[in-house]
Amino acid sequence: MELINKNIGQIVADDYRTATVFKNHGIDFCCNGNRSLAEASESRNVPLEALTIELLEVTRKPAEKTNDHQSWPPDLLADYIERIHHRYVTEKSPEISQYLDKLCRVHGNRHPELFEIKALFLESTGELAMHMKKEELILFPRIKKMVKAQQEGTTLDAPAFGTVENPIRMMMLEHDTEGGRFRK
Repeated sequence: MELINKNIGQIVADDYRTATVFKNHGIDFCCNGNRSLAEASESRNVPLEALTIELLEVTRKPAEKTNDHQSWPPDLLADYIERIHHRYVTEKSPEISQYLDKLCRVHGNRHPELFEIKALFLESTGELAMHMKKEELILFPRIKKMVKAQQEGTTLDAPAFGTVENPIRMMMLEHDTEGGRFRK
């Protein structure tokens, strides 16, 4: 990545992970994203070389390790989803919300569609939080019990929701609903 020749907004657009570096130094890449890396570092008294090194470290790491999730046992997959994906959504949703607030505040008078985007995002994160809780409290514990019962050669009592297919079916419908919201 030729960081020196790009403005900071483009650096973040090319790799979202760089946003955290800028945020940690109080560098506004959103409304002042047209500044060069040198201008941004100077504005916050951050040595250009140190800032460049931090950005390069972040971008050199693989964005996401590819795993063969289909070969994993269901209980491992449930743990992975909860510990990695749920944690990521929980941590990043407030950060995205803050940027949407700022976009609406700064550019909302010229782009009223930003307020609709913000409202859709807030609806979606609320629904997603409930969806993840259902997975964590209902579906994943049941999956783990099923795997354990299979390993031990025991049987399980039927859950109150019938079969595990029922909460899965409901959660798939929720996925479809959110897909519709994102298409807006």
